Amino acid sequence: MLPPEDVLTRDLAEWLPKQRWFGGKDSPIDELSIGTATELLPGDPALHHLVLDVRQGTATDRYQLLLGVRHDLPDRLLHVEIGLPDPDGAAPRLYDAAHDPDLTRTLLDHLASEASVGPLRFHRVSGAAIRTDLTSLPITAEQSNTSLLFGDDYICKLFRRLSRGVNLDLEVNLALTRVGCTHVAAVRGWIELEAGGDGDGAEPVTLGLLSDYLRTGADGWSLAIASVRDWYAHTVTPAEDEWAELDASVAGGDFAAEAERLGAATAEVHRALAEAFGVTTVPADEVRAAAARMNEELTATCRAVPSLAPHAKALTGAFIDLAAQAEPLRVQRVHGDYHLGQVLRTESGWTVLDFEGEPARTPGERRALAHPLRDVAGMLRSFEYAARFLITKSGTVPAESHRGLETRAHAWAARNRAAFCRGYAAAGGPDPAAHAVLLRAFEFEKAVYEVRYEARNRPAWLPVPLKSLAHLTS
Repeated sequence: MLPPEDVLTRDLAEWLPKQRWFGGKDSPIDELSIGTATELLPGDPALHHLVLDVRQGTATDRYQLLLGVRHDLPDRLLHVEIGLPDPDGAAPRLYDAAHDPDLTRTLLDHLASEASVGPLRFHRVSGAAIRTDLTSLPITAEQSNTSLLFGDDYICKLFRRLSRGVNLDLEVNLALTRVGCTHVAAVRGWIELEAGGDGDGAEPVTLGLLSDYLRTGADGWSLAIASVRDWYAHTVTPAEDEWAELDASVAGGDFAAEAERLGAATAEVHRALAEAFGVTTVPADEVRAAAARMNEELTATCRAVPSLAPHAKALTGAFIDLAAQAEPLRVQRVHGDYHLGQVLRTESGWTVLDFEGEPARTPGERRALAHPLRDVAGMLRSFEYAARFLITKSGTVPAESHRGLETRAHAWAARNRAAFCRGYAAAGGPDPAAHAVLLRAFEFEKAVYEVRYEARNRPAWLPVPLKSLAHLTS
């Protein structure tokens, strides 16, 4: 049995801001109420599903919580306890049940049986089998969501901060699963709050997504960083005027072959997205309007981050070139936040993850159609990041002149950018070399976004996008 609502909301309001996935840490909670409360498993332990309405200032956000209830809380769950235990030991103890494998198996049971419990709906993809005898383990590295590994078979992503309507990650992955795309983890099922289940919603709200777990996967960022580390450890003794001719292929951990395969996989995913969602053409006027918006964002970011200003002329020039050469453009659904951390290399090839789009964008912006080269630009920026990441961490690269390190970074990024574009074009994607003006505008738009993001969230990383711009705008 749950405690009285006023006691529960008080404890939740104190506990919630301490969670890494809570998005409102910069302001106090003005009001917390329980939008829905659904009992998923009675007894001791019991499992309840809550949707919390959290008001901060004029904005109200909704968060999902699996609430566990036990009279005796094991030591392994003390770190996720909510509220203080009753000194008399009479009241049950509450905790975040996403960390309790005794309770999370209930999610598999309901998905396998396609259950409906109160306003919650559990869906299984047609023809997909779901094992129900697996034990869960939460992935602790995630920031905004919580993912549970069920054995070596499935990963269940629980969306902590809820958005109205179908979550993009479900929408895109489900569509790609249905068209047979081999570069995404197949969807097994999903959980949603029925339309109107939150009191005023017109569409179902996605709560969770169950997909195949890629047990042999290594993320692209880690693989790229290992290659960069090998490159920085490789001894180079050229004359000073030969730095620009450095060949990053001579290091032992060359990444270029993988970059080329990743480019090919990206083109195949873009083809599958076009098949699943269709393609349309926007007129030249819309391209010019997009270029104007890019320039407006640049102006605003230069005011907020003055260190970007020295590059403003070159960046503006790219946006002016795009507007001057604007022509009708074929657009489609794309990934929207494509970088090396969003891909896994498995024994069967590259797999693309997380189709939720850039976190700082609105849902409408994330769902907007775009030219596929916008994703290509995102990955090219990621190669720039990987090349310079170790330089920002003291003691991780050999002592070398600032100019030498930056030239090494440029050589590694240039090699892998070229390989990625080569693979993308060879697999049927729009040839980046034939769309240089468009690609350059997309890449500079992404760089402006990076500068704004780093200045707000990770100031120590701000030199990474700025130093890459020094090369790209020269």
